[in-house]
Parts: sequence; C-alpha cells; structure tokens
Amino acid sequence: MASSEDVRTDRRYTKDHEWARQENDRVVVGITAFAVDQLGDITLVNLDVKPGDTITAGKAFGTIESVKTLSDLFAPVSGKVVRVNTDLESRPELVNEDCYGHAWMIEVSPSDQGELGGLLEPAAYAELLKTAAH
Repeated sequence: MASSEDVRTDRRYTKDHEWARQENDRVVVGITAFAVDQLGDITLVNLDVKPGDTITAGKAFGTIESVKTLSDLFAPVSGKVVRVNTDLESRPELVNEDCYGHAWMIEVSPSDQGELGGLLEPAAYAELLKTAAH
C-alpha cells in the first residue's frame, strides 16, 4: 500500500490524488501511487483531450479504468494542453509500473500559475495519506 514515503517532493498534489510537477513554464500531470494502489491493475487510460485543448482545474480530462473501478481524472490546473502521453493508450500498465515517471498523462501550459501554489505541498499530501490509511 502506498504511504507517505511514496510522496515525491518535486511536485504538488490534489485531494483526488493527481500530481502536478512544474517544468519551466509547463505543468506535467499524473496520478499518485496511492491512487494506483486504490485502483489496482489499470486496464484502460482514456485521455479525452488533445494538444491545443483548454482544460479547467477541477474538471475531468479523462478516465482511468482498472479491474476494480472506473475513475475520472481531474485537472489540477487550468490551461492549454501541450502534450498527451499517447503511450498510455496501448500500454495502460505503465501507470502501475511508473506512475511518477513514464506514466505522466498530460502536459499543460497553465493559464494561472497561482493555481499550482494552491495545490497540496508534499508534506500536506503525506498527512492526507495518513488519515486516508485509517
């Protein structure tokens, strides 16, 4: 089971267990190890956006399906989609294997840099995981 030790310090988090990592003027988005543990084996990743699309923080940009359930993927920031990880269409298992690396989902050019600052810092997300584990 994912724990607070699985929280990466180079990114911020949402209460819905998405992560957002700033890379220069872009934000890369994915899901956390806790989300992966809750979902189980990932069978399908459906990213409903393409480069050039605009997304809104808190709104769904796709779905992820596992042997257990189907869940929405929520945008942690608003902005224009720059890249989509199309590898996940043919290899959804990448999410189970490397949720913080090769299984990034979208890259966004944020319309409001302040939104990133409004996400949970790593320590706050680790605390959220402690309460979720009980």
